[in-house]
Amino acid sequence: MTNSTFRAFLLAAGAGSLVLAGPAVPTSRADAQGAVATISAADKAQGAKAHPQLLAEFGGAVTGPQATYVEGIGKTIAFQSGLGNARSDFTVTLLNSPVNNAFAIPGGYVYVTRQLTVLMNNEAELAGVLGHEVGHVAARHSQKRESAATRNTILGVLGSVLAGAVLGNSALGQLGQKIFSTGSQLLTLKYSRGQESEADALGVTYLKRAGYDPRAMGTVLRSLAAQTALDAQLTGSTDKVPEWASTHPDPASRVTAALALAGPNPRGMSNRDLFLTRIDGLTYGDDPKQGVVDGRKFTHPGFRLSFQAPQGFYLVNGTRSVSISGQSGKGEMSTAPYSGNLDAYVRSVFAGLSDQQRIAPDDVRTTTVNGIPAAYGTSRVNTSDGARDVVVFAYAWGPGQAFHFTTISAAGQASAFDPMFSSMRRITIGEAGAVRARRLMVVTVKKGDTLQSLARRMAYDDRPLDRFLVLNAMDAKAALVPGSRVKLIVY
Repeated sequence: MTNSTFRAFLLAAGAGSLVLAGPAVPTSRADAQGAVATISAADKAQGAKAHPQLLAEFGGAVTGPQATYVEGIGKTIAFQSGLGNARSDFTVTLLNSPVNNAFAIPGGYVYVTRQLTVLMNNEAELAGVLGHEVGHVAARHSQKRESAATRNTILGVLGSVLAGAVLGNSALGQLGQKIFSTGSQLLTLKYSRGQESEADALGVTYLKRAGYDPRAMGTVLRSLAAQTALDAQLTGSTDKVPEWASTHPDPASRVTAALALAGPNPRGMSNRDLFLTRIDGLTYGDDPKQGVVDGRKFTHPGFRLSFQAPQGFYLVNGTRSVSISGQSGKGEMSTAPYSGNLDAYVRSVFAGLSDQQRIAPDDVRTTTVNGIPAAYGTSRVNTSDGARDVVVFAYAWGPGQAFHFTTISAAGQASAFDPMFSSMRRITIGEAGAVRARRLMVVTVKKGDTLQSLARRMAYDDRPLDRFLVLNAMDAKAALVPGSRVKLIVY
């Protein structure tokens, strides 16, 4: 969660179109080298307008040599698509986001997060992921969506998933989306099964044309599936949070299909050592400038703020808010314009929850939490799945600054969030200064190193070995070779 960007937005993504002067996917290297397709001026204008909004939504762009390296690989793989002057027409951005994700929008704008980049193990995997996204552009998938709703809107997926989990298919779905979509850093264009498979296939094709090992598409999908499974185990969640690897079709079938597309005798470069050298030092997980999630605890050193989710809940940090999820309810912590009147603040948050029906608290009560002036209100709303309690709990943080929780739970279960409401506190300067970012460190395996000894160097107390194995695409029986290089996450 950043200090300055909290407003929600919906971004038109599919209104423009690619004007193709030839086949969408060239069939030979000669075709790829010719100007067989162009990105329209309208698409370029649309992408240029959306680009700064997306940067704000996803934590901004990483700068420096690591970003330059990712950009170069992206432009190289985009050239294989045959889209006009691909090297100059495509804008490739490494995003400062702690979510495993990659996406593209019309106009030749392609994005990959630093989190997903760190999960990769060679340059061919990076090229495969970027090639998949270029494939969506080349195949005009944004123009082929089945409904206007999915064609014209990019949505934070986590919000809709949380809303659906609590609210079901009810008229209050808009409320859930309003509450949760602002906290999400996950983004997908809701492509169909066929479109995702086609983009995988195009990614493999581009890998072959560029001289990369075409198996990389399958191996990176396998790593993503493993990371998604580990994340679910770490949070105790049964929710399948949509990420780049777990959209349709299911991850296992995508891995199998991608490896089959590589062919019986795949050849090509992987550039593992170069890749590891170039990405060494990338931030991993939350950037302290956006606040840090550590288990059930969230700390923002800039705001000198901390709170803890209740037992059985887990947190997902977003650019504008922090999402809270558990089986007995969902919520988010965010902020809104504050005039100095907490009563008016709480009522304004309720008023902004739904465009379809008026939602207002029964009353607004004032209290004090750890010396912080606070106010809260509750509203019971009937849905097709039963009554739901919506709570807004706000804190006066300073002149012109307030924060609030918004929660949804089954009627009578709102008290599950009481420990969280009472945990909000100001932290000391010392506590704020102690918040550190985790980062990637590439190390050379030495004689005597074991999986366990290397895992103990990971900056995690919970399941460091499992984290190490997933990070390096290894299993528990992997043999370490002295002189080889592996990835660690350290402070």
